[in-house]
Amino acid sequence: MPDLVDELQRVPLFDGLSRRQLKKLARAFKEREFRPGRTVVRQDHMDGVGFFVIVEGDAIVLVDGQQLGTLAPGDYFGELAMISKRERAATVVAVSQLRCLVMPFWDFRSFAQDNPELCWKLLQRLADLLVDAQSRLAQATARAG
Repeated sequence: MPDLVDELQRVPLFDGLSRRQLKKLARAFKEREFRPGRTVVRQDHMDGVGFFVIVEGDAIVLVDGQQLGTLAPGDYFGELAMISKRERAATVVAVSQLRCLVMPFWDFRSFAQDNPELCWKLLQRLADLLVDAQSRLAQATARAG
């Protein structure tokens, strides 16, 4: 447990949580590993609504087959599918051996409801994603026009 708490402490989303809160959070996570080339989650699928935190390794993020970014230790994904209870918005593929911590929706929701500071950080994250999406749309429109 202490190692897991230390890992979670490095995740910006959990910055500011107390050690006691991190211990409670750590109990809800399970560890999973993915070999290079393995798809972790697939866009437009509801492949088990869960939240992922990368502990080791790297992954790429694809939307409609186009690479939008990379993920590294401390990064997380799956928050959109958990909040909206919809299909995945992107595909995530392991580039190297990937070790993730995974938490099911219901555990994450319960923890977030008890810890409003986490909800605020999620709102900030969602706002950033919205601004990024609007920017990409404006760029695509400018290129097409």
